Order: sequence, then C-alpha cells, then structure tokens
Amino acid sequence: MQSLTIYYDGECPLCLAEIHFLKNRNKLGLLEFVDVAAPQYDETEHQLSCKLALATMQGRLADGTQLEGIPVFAQAYKRANLPTLAWLFTRPWLAPLLNGSYYVFAKYRHSISKTIGPMMLRLSKRFTPKTS
Repeated sequence: MQSLTIYYDGECPLCLAEIHFLKNRNKLGLLEFVDVAAPQYDETEHQLSCKLALATMQGRLADGTQLEGIPVFAQAYKRANLPTLAWLFTRPWLAPLLNGSYYVFAKYRHSISKTIGPMMLRLSKRFTPKTS
C-alpha cells in the first residue's frame, strides 16, 4: 500500500486533534503530514497552494496521485487501520452529507475549532498510549 501525505492546517486545534489521532495510529508508517500553515511550507515543492489546501482537504499518494475531499479521509483511515471509518467514508450515499459538512467546516474551521478544538485535542492526547 502506498503512503499518503495529508495536508492540514496547523493553526486549527480541531485539525491538530485529528492529525494527532492519526499519527498515533500510524503504526505502518503509511501516513505523512504537512502543515500548510507553517512558515516553511513551500507551495512550489508540494505543487499545492496554501489557499487550496485550506479550502479543501488535500492528500497525495506516493505515486503522485492527488486526492481531494472525503477520499483523503477514507484513505487515511484505511492506512491508520480504522476499517469501519474507512468504509463509512467510501459510501456513495454518505458522500453528499460528508462533502457538504466538510465544506462548511473548512469555511468556518477557526470559529468551530475555538469552541471544540481544544477539548478534542486534549482528548486525543489523553488517550494516546504511553510509550516507555
């Protein structure tokens, strides 16, 4: 299975909670993460504008195939060994709801994150397995 690079907003607490959750499930090393809000993010290197990455969920497979929207989540969950979530995110009948929800979230992510993001980030850290 190819690795998947996920582009995310590092200034969004809810986004960070999701990334933290996925990083802790990345046992096979098939997920890579790029913060498009970081000062060192290079649009040319990644061939992806920060504006587009902040407006829509973006991912790229190791072979260069660009993914956009809900398929990024499905592929991420598959690589994180979360088959039920991966299955849900590939259901055609759920696609309109998921796509619409993500569109609203992306547009208002900072307002939404101010409310529930810090709590979700704390929860994701709280349930992280302790390593010795």
